[in-house]
Amino acid sequence: MDFSLSDEQRAIQDMAAKFAEREIAPHVAAYDREERFPLEIYAKMGPLGLTGGVIPEKFGGTGMDHVTYALVIMELARHCPALAGAASWASGVAGVSVLRFGSEELKQKYLVPLAQGKVPAAIALTEPHTGSDVASMRTRVIRTDEGYILRGNKIWVSMIKSCGWMIAFGTLDPALGRKGVCAFVVEPQWPGVTTVPFKNKVGFRPMETGEVAFDDVHVPASHLIGQEGEGFRVAMCSVENGRLGVAARSCGMLRGCLEEALDYIPSRQTFGEPIGNRQLIQSKITDMVVWHETARLLTLKLASLKDQGHRARQEASMAKMYASDVLMRGAEHAMQIHGAYACSDDFAVGRFWRDAKFMQVIEGTNEIHRWLIAEFALGYRR
Repeated sequence: MDFSLSDEQRAIQDMAAKFAEREIAPHVAAYDREERFPLEIYAKMGPLGLTGGVIPEKFGGTGMDHVTYALVIMELARHCPALAGAASWASGVAGVSVLRFGSEELKQKYLVPLAQGKVPAAIALTEPHTGSDVASMRTRVIRTDEGYILRGNKIWVSMIKSCGWMIAFGTLDPALGRKGVCAFVVEPQWPGVTTVPFKNKVGFRPMETGEVAFDDVHVPASHLIGQEGEGFRVAMCSVENGRLGVAARSCGMLRGCLEEALDYIPSRQTFGEPIGNRQLIQSKITDMVVWHETARLLTLKLASLKDQGHRARQEASMAKMYASDVLMRGAEHAMQIHGAYACSDDFAVGRFWRDAKFMQVIEGTNEIHRWLIAEFALGYRR
């Protein structure tokens, strides 16, 4: 496989890196501490094309190939996984669902501004009792003469404060399983929509995460995405892109951990020698270098397969699981290298460590990915 980059890819990667160093790095500690999503920085990403991802230009995107898309996310995640996540909204469930299944009216009203970085979007999918078991949702969808009524609760919904719209999922009948699931575009200001933010989170602090309640929310028929019963398909339509985004974020964060460790090591001595001379410290650096390179290769392989038109479900699970697992281990190494200073808010490693844990959870827990990878290897899945 040839992973050499074109001049255009290198230019976009360099632009994303410079933006992150100039606009994100000086402010990330402050807005993370405040649990505030930096809308003022997000607003600067759109005009540069950093939020358009793989969405076609006619719908407000930049039409990137998947390799370029992954490289952009990696550069942003070196400093902030939240804004790196913002670069993936249009190319993930929110944007691709509307692109593939939405009407022209929905695309123009909701997808275009999302891809242009003008307004965040949210995904109301997970429920308190089901987690990753999407097909077992209990949020009910009731048909009416004018459209539908949505009734139920969703949890761990990000961007509930700032989103301009969300994709909400419910079922016509829980007994139908995945065949009963429907998807809708819902605006958070509609009557019956209530949001409750979760504060003092361990990680993902800028992401405005919380619970959404739908109390007999009236949804116009025109806001149905796809057909009745296609909601599960809508939710899964961009699963590889979502896992590619998490893998790329994990790679960027791991590189950030490595860079923090390399910057710190020259400043410390033990028993008259720089700690960089100690074999145990060198071993940790070796681990982080090899983990980053391996995770990056798995991620770029996935992106390359996507560019060739493959579903690449097994590769998506491998990249997401491996990159987030080694990120967690690399963050622990960086914390150990910093010693007691890792507890200080003056150093970024503590923030990386807090966020790293939850990269193993989002877009399917890593236990689920281990199961999927094994079933592909055993021939139980195609």
